Amino acid sequence: MAQRERPNLRARLAQKKLLVAPGVFDGISARIADQMDFEVLYMTGYGSVASNLGLPDAGIATYTDMVGRVAMIAGNSKTPLIADGDTGYGGLLNVQQTVRGYEKAGAIAIQLEDQEFPKKCGHMLGRRVVPIEDMVDKIKVATASRDDSNFLIIARTDARTTLGLDEALRRAEAYCKAGADILFVESPESLEEMRTIGRTFDKPLVANMVEGGRTPVLDQKTLEEVGYSLAIFPAFGFLAAGEALRRVYSHLKQNGSSVDADVPLYKFNAFSELMGFDAVAEFDKTYGRK
Repeated sequence: MAQRERPNLRARLAQKKLLVAPGVFDGISARIADQMDFEVLYMTGYGSVASNLGLPDAGIATYTDMVGRVAMIAGNSKTPLIADGDTGYGGLLNVQQTVRGYEKAGAIAIQLEDQEFPKKCGHMLGRRVVPIEDMVDKIKVATASRDDSNFLIIARTDARTTLGLDEALRRAEAYCKAGADILFVESPESLEEMRTIGRTFDKPLVANMVEGGRTPVLDQKTLEEVGYSLAIFPAFGFLAAGEALRRVYSHLKQNGSSVDADVPLYKFNAFSELMGFDAVAEFDKTYGRK
């Protein structure tokens, strides 16, 4: 089957209007978000590891775990997908394999970070970063490994929390010079720090909006004014889903039934349609036994 033409994300980011990407983490979240007319989706590493393995985003998931998730989400969505590639899952040869794999799987961009292995979620304490030269080499390998220049490389630095904002800015500048298409200074801790990041770079910037995380969650207008091009909301969906599940399971435990549960539910027939059962019915009409 011919591969879909990859959208020109670089041209979209140049428009200076904030691009908002909801975090998706499994087949259900991706199908729902895909119906909402977003311009792009973001495959969250935290959510993907939690939903797929039931484990923390702490360097446990492998390249095989994650590239399979990329292929599943991209293959079932019409909306372009940006995907978390962690540290590239190893050394420079692994980075080459990861970039090629994510590109082939259907993503339009990959996010790579400068943490030491095993990595941690970007809003946790205790993160350590590799020497700046090592990450520069990773970015150079990543940009050289893609087949399509429209497949973009997002360079993330996790230096702010442990080493301070100045070191994070120094690293982002080096990653920009190495060829990164988009810069991601993770977990600034105030609006003023975010303004500093926006003033420092004439390059598309990622704002990571994590409810309850280390960075202020800002409205769309403020993010645009500060200078961000792409806002990802990785946790919003799985935090909402987790709370909904906690409520329905609690009700079931206490009452022994779903009767009178005060939780909004997706209509069963609509959910079945969402998951593709109408297509199954049509298939059966065509190919099923008469």
